[in-house]
Amino acid sequence: MDPVILSRWQFAITTIFHFFFVPVTLGLSVFLAILETKYVTSGEEIYKRMTKFWGKIFLINFAIGVVTGIVQEFHFGLNWSEYSRFMGDVFGAPLAIEGLMAFFLESTFIGVWIFGWDKLSKKAHAGVAWLVAIGSNLSSLWILVANSFMQNPVGYAIREGRAEMTDFWALLGNPNVWHQFPHVITAGVAIGGFLIMAFSAWHLLRGKEKTRVFFTRSFRWAATYALIGSILVGLIGHAQGQFLAKSQPLKVAAMEGHWETEAPASFSVIAIVDQEKQENTWEIKIPKFLSLMLFNDLKTGFKGLRELQMEEAAKYGPGDYIPPVVISYWSSRTMIGIGLLMILVASLAVWWSRKGVIEERRWFLRLLIPAGLLPTAASTAGWLVAETGRWPWIVHGLQKIEDAVSPAITPGSIVFSMTSFLVLYTVLGVVGVSLMLKYGKSDPPAAEGKGE
Repeated sequence: MDPVILSRWQFAITTIFHFFFVPVTLGLSVFLAILETKYVTSGEEIYKRMTKFWGKIFLINFAIGVVTGIVQEFHFGLNWSEYSRFMGDVFGAPLAIEGLMAFFLESTFIGVWIFGWDKLSKKAHAGVAWLVAIGSNLSSLWILVANSFMQNPVGYAIREGRAEMTDFWALLGNPNVWHQFPHVITAGVAIGGFLIMAFSAWHLLRGKEKTRVFFTRSFRWAATYALIGSILVGLIGHAQGQFLAKSQPLKVAAMEGHWETEAPASFSVIAIVDQEKQENTWEIKIPKFLSLMLFNDLKTGFKGLRELQMEEAAKYGPGDYIPPVVISYWSSRTMIGIGLLMILVASLAVWWSRKGVIEERRWFLRLLIPAGLLPTAASTAGWLVAETGRWPWIVHGLQKIEDAVSPAITPGSIVFSMTSFLVLYTVLGVVGVSLMLKYGKSDPPAAEGKGE
């Protein structure tokens, strides 16, 4: 019944649930804008129908994302008031910009997009679709600006026990942002592509002739989109890992279960991690490969968790600065393993759809239905790495987690609110997923003219 532990559980549950929907919004917004642009440039009616059909999934997902995201704002003032007091001057600016500039842009033009099909020209309506996509992704940028300060503080000064922003442009130019932001955006692209592929695969398995062309073409576009996203998220993630090796070496060492300093450093393929004894009781390693991954050579050494712990204790005072290695180690391997599988699956989907034989690969279509959740699982694992890898800090080097919780909050109030959120989120999840399945499994709108 520790308020710190309970508050962490509550925030983790609500945030992970919220983030199930965020990347879908990011990825589908761009996908819909591309489809509508294709409709304008080609004049083929099928692309308008595809935009409208998959737009229903986007709108349902957007609504759930908004409702669940509002809860995060209240956490800062209730469970984490000491964090808000310490970080409010820095954290408030990007969140305010996100609401005023990005979210208002996105939500306003979503309304125009929904009701403007018969009131705007084709080009103007497609422009609105791109404004929705830009607003959605700009929204994530400002959230990540705030989060990146927690990972890599820049542009601030400590005054009267508070972090105060001294350089807004340093905050925006934080190198952590420009590794994290494209990683999140491309993850959304992969998630959106896999989701559309899964629904299209279900329809192709039904074998309805009147919808065959619609879902064959949807599948082909989604497969290409998913492959692009899967490759880019892997490449950007690799660059981000190299950046983190310098900015947050403890996080990377925890991800790799790397206890001892080595030069060159070996890569742990799989291991049984014993954090209490600070060792891996069993593991399979590839010599020098970690140095190659992190520094692009086979010579550079990398410090182990033990040495990094001593450096942190000397810098910040006595304490345990090693993150939860088991969580970081297996979350990173889950993320990377699923990412490689996504590239394989998307490559096969692109190849067979381009060859025109995808409907003959019924076993593959069946696999694609559950595979629609692969990038969501990888994205969730990635966030576990990002957030748990900086423990015990809530703001790296500036504020620890236990110092950020509201001093007056009681275990009973947290249990009550957490139980309420669990019930509410369960209902929202059931309703949201049911609606997406209902519309995703329905037949597309009838053709208004030629084009198929």
